[in-house]
Amino acid sequence: MNTPPTASELNLCLCHTCGLACDLSNRAHQCERCDAPLHYRKINSLTRTWAYLLASLVFYIPANLLPVMNTTMLGSGADSTIMSGVLEFWQHGAWDIALIIFIASIAVPGIKFVALTLLLVTVQRNSQWARKERSKLYRFVELIGYWSMLDVIVVALVAALVKFQALGDIEPRVGILFFGLVVIFTMLSAMSFDPRLIWDTPQNKEQMDDAESH
Repeated sequence: MNTPPTASELNLCLCHTCGLACDLSNRAHQCERCDAPLHYRKINSLTRTWAYLLASLVFYIPANLLPVMNTTMLGSGADSTIMSGVLEFWQHGAWDIALIIFIASIAVPGIKFVALTLLLVTVQRNSQWARKERSKLYRFVELIGYWSMLDVIVVALVAALVKFQALGDIEPRVGILFFGLVVIFTMLSAMSFDPRLIWDTPQNKEQMDDAESH
């Protein structure tokens, strides 16, 4: 059975910036379209992904323990964490807002933590288990990353609504900063992971190392 040649066998390299397939037969080091540096694979992909993922886990703790906003209603104010805010919205009948904040603030980061850890561990163990499904999992992580700031937007809209109706006042607290850092570092972690590592074999890795060294 004839198999099609791989990109490395054709001396082709995908630009990580603009996605152009570049011909490396002339030893080009920059993309001819956007001038970005060319690499067969993302440099230090696993190390950088682990570093960003661990940083996001560290910031995730204060993001959930510290208050994210202070709500003043009829002269009385109270700080709210993410979970207490979810419960407060739920108790006041705003179950849709509570559900959005819970999914975006608790469920989505948790899914990304578990998924990226699974991808990293299986790649480092050279596992051949469910490669197609793991590739789909990575694309799913990329997809939900676009909605990571949804709860911050919801809090901003609620604050604007409260101020507009003169019902009270809402001010941000330090917890929202830590959650923003969680979002940023999880996105960087997903961007640093090279999904082609899922399909690598020891022979492919040796070929990539030789190509990069030359």
